[in-house]
Amino acid sequence: MRAGFPEFRLGSVLATSFTGTLSERHGAPVERIPTPQRLIDWLAVNGLTVDSCTTAQLDLARELRESIHAAATAAATHEPLPAAAVRVINDRSIDGLAAAVLTPEGNRRWRLSSPSRVEDALGVIAADAISIISGERDGKLALCASPTCRAAFFDSSQSRTRKWCDMNTCGNRQKKARFNANQRKTPGSAK
Repeated sequence: MRAGFPEFRLGSVLATSFTGTLSERHGAPVERIPTPQRLIDWLAVNGLTVDSCTTAQLDLARELRESIHAAATAAATHEPLPAAAVRVINDRSIDGLAAAVLTPEGNRRWRLSSPSRVEDALGVIAADAISIISGERDGKLALCASPTCRAAFFDSSQSRTRKWCDMNTCGNRQKKARFNANQRKTPGSAK
């Protein structure tokens, strides 16, 4: 990762990982794609390599990110999907010209129509969001139990009872806070 920027929070689901480029939404927000180059970096890490990105394309990406977050949050809480968010997701999906290709190793990769078409990469992300929000994939949308995070994530665990968007960040932070609170309550504990 590039020096001076917060690390990416990567997950196994493209669309919800993309919403994680803005974390701690209900605390002190952390923007993980503050520049066009950082968006290029994030896309590359996720197999959607582009060679350039304009400020306008970064704005489209952030608009998509927030629309996915709004729609996923509504789906997780069984609320109606916001019409504006649905419109943005659909528009980005339609604008994308990416094709799935099979590698000799049997993996799926995305081929964008042009190395400078961030819109193609956004179309792949939007299509992924559509598949999880519409319920096409095996799993469920949930919201992180951290009161400062509340990120939407896709729970594909067998029990569908995950509480945290990421155990290594929000989960550990909450467990540590609970442990420290219990230590303060225990008589004779070190202060």
